[in-house]
Amino acid sequence: MRDPFKGRRFPREVILLAVRWYCRFPLSYQDVADLLAERGIVVDRATVFRWVQKFGPEIAKRATAHRGWRGPNWHVDETYVRVGGRWRYLWRAVDHTGQFIDFRLTAKRDAKAARAFLKQAIEGVRLCRPVSICNDEAPGYRKVTRDLNHRYDSHIDSIVYIDRKWRNNRIESDHAALKRLLGTRQSFRLLRSAKATLMAVESIRTIKNVHVSNKLPGIRGEIDFVRNLFGGAA
Repeated sequence: MRDPFKGRRFPREVILLAVRWYCRFPLSYQDVADLLAERGIVVDRATVFRWVQKFGPEIAKRATAHRGWRGPNWHVDETYVRVGGRWRYLWRAVDHTGQFIDFRLTAKRDAKAARAFLKQAIEGVRLCRPVSICNDEAPGYRKVTRDLNHRYDSHIDSIVYIDRKWRNNRIESDHAALKRLLGTRQSFRLLRSAKATLMAVESIRTIKNVHVSNKLPGIRGEIDFVRNLFGGAA
């Protein structure tokens, strides 16, 4: 696999440290730059931003191969983030154990968006297709589930739709944890940067929550896991 750090001014251990800090803790780009400065490493916040945009998705891509089986009972829901000064819908799904499945950003909250998100999520997990989808009565989910059943197996309802709000506390709690981590960073200038940042944050959360294989416990295990994704020190 190609070396994404080739030609970079700073060594990869510094870059990965900055990206992990930003995605792991409720820090701003300036906070990360200041913490690096305390270690004698002088970078500006724009550089930290570029690192997160470039290497956050790279971490997510490489970590995907280490993710295990996702549970068959899914909890799906939408929350909000601001992109370009407008509210956008952040569709997210976790399984019954709280393991993150996927996300999607859309401008609308309708059946078309729900269908696109669930199709993306199901194709992403491949052999871990859900047997139930729990939601709090969002528009269109029941019809979308019927459409998915017809697409994957027209003879039986292989995916059961559950619309009980109280049963969807799992995803609501996960939304809250994500929002606490994002803090004041819940506003993005561009859709592209929003997607890259969220991809990076969700991946680091997955690693932290030990939803990957070959990871040792604690923060040391997180550091070593990210290091090993790139075959070197982090």
